[in-house]
Amino acid sequence: MKTRKEVLDYGLSFPNTYQDAPFHDSNWILVRLRKNKKAFLWTYERNGQLCINIKVDPEWRDFWRNAYASVLPGYHQNKNYWNTVILDGTIPTQEIQRMIAESYDLVV
Repeated sequence: MKTRKEVLDYGLSFPNTYQDAPFHDSNWILVRLRKNKKAFLWTYERNGQLCINIKVDPEWRDFWRNAYASVLPGYHQNKNYWNTVILDGTIPTQEIQRMIAESYDLVV
């Protein structure tokens, strides 16, 4: 996954989700659950790179951060429960999809 469209399309493929831009800033686009309005996927550009923030189980947080240099503590979010993933091409698409799916499962 290298484009925001790919990421958003994947996030929106989960049941009962919708796209939101709550900050009136087109740089920040989220995917939320309809039922509880909780976000499980944040997309934005930072320092010229596309990034996503995804919720993570604290038991897996360090695994992802140690497995990939482009997985960092959540930017502008609780560092215990959120990871930032820089979409620089170093993480296989299926791994990014797995992280997004796990984030979805945590907020459902």
